[in-house]
Parts: sequence; C-alpha cells; structure tokens
Amino acid sequence: MDINFDINQFVQKFENCCHKVQKKTFSKNEVITSYIKKRNQFCILVNGNADLVRYDLNGNRTIVEHFSKNDVFGEVFYTITTNNELLVEAREKCIVLFYGYNDIRHKCRNNCKFHQDLSEDLPELILSKVTDLNMRIELLTKRSIRDKLIGYFTMLSTRNLNKTFSLPFSLTDLADYLSIDRSAMMRELKLLKDDGFIEKNGNKITLLYK
Repeated sequence: MDINFDINQFVQKFENCCHKVQKKTFSKNEVITSYIKKRNQFCILVNGNADLVRYDLNGNRTIVEHFSKNDVFGEVFYTITTNNELLVEAREKCIVLFYGYNDIRHKCRNNCKFHQDLSEDLPELILSKVTDLNMRIELLTKRSIRDKLIGYFTMLSTRNLNKTFSLPFSLTDLADYLSIDRSAMMRELKLLKDDGFIEKNGNKITLLYK
C-alpha cells in the first residue's frame, strides 16, 4: 500500500477514536467476512494475513486478493453480480477493524476528530486500493505462466525494495492466485531456476535478472 500519510498512526486512531469501529479477532482458516451479505463494510487488517477467496458453483477455489498488515478490504470495494461466493479467510490469527461505509457521511454523536481525518484520508486509501487491483488485473492478463510468475516476483521485489523476498503464499495458493495449474507452475519454476532467472530456497525467492 503506497500512501502519503502514516498508515500505522491512522490505524491506531481508527481503532481508538471512534465508537462505531468494531474490533474482532479471528483464528487461522476462520471466515472474516462474506461479501454476498452486502453489508457495505470497510475493513482494515491490523495484524495477520488473509485472502479474498472465490468459490464457484462447482466448488473451484480462486484467490482473488491477498491482504497483509494495514491492508483495506470489504464489500464496499466489490459489487456482487453473480452467485459465486466471495469470502475473506484468515491465513493465520488476524485482528480486523470493521466500519460501516455509510457511517462516513454521518458524524459521530461525540463529534470525534478522527471522523474528519477519515473523510480526508479515505480517498487516498481507495486510490491505493484501485492501484493494487489494477496490478492484479495486469498479472492475470499476462499470457504465459512464466510471464505471470516473473511479473508477480517483480512486484514483490519492488514492494520489499529487495531482490530477495518471501512468498506470502504456499505454492498451491500461489497457483490459485495466478489462476494457473499448479503442476505447470512447478515445471516453470524449475525452468526459471535452470535458466538463471531466480534462486529458490523454501519460500524465499531471489531475482537474478535485472
């Protein structure tokens, strides 16, 4: 998330300064929220990792987005137009703040200062979210498995400001996230290593190309 204000300070104020904010804790694999209920929620992940997962009518699973500390998510960012179920699932213990998007237009009874800050900072948070979604679309529109893997690795390297980084997924989840066959992905990973594009040690990847 690339924003121009202190996101950690923002989250602390969000958690402590408005009585309308709900704070909840979730265990690994627990469902944090379901988008099909259309509660128009705005959520912030305070700690942990979570995935937005789609299950189609045949039970096929796709990871739509991955969320880490301070990421925003919620029904407010998606219009559900199909019967496919969208769930946010905790990948580990997670702490999440929930806020009704409609409450942004209504001042709190105690007129908290944070409500004004939220109104000012929210457009930038939404713009950052749109940027992340555009990057996801760019990954999915790449034609080959190799291009998808290299594009994703380059994105992680840029975010971490380091050519060595840890994958936030298991390899099975990475295949789901990139919408590719896991066996074909494993073959391509081996080829990337053999061709000198990457080094792989467990879930750590080092980019060897410029």
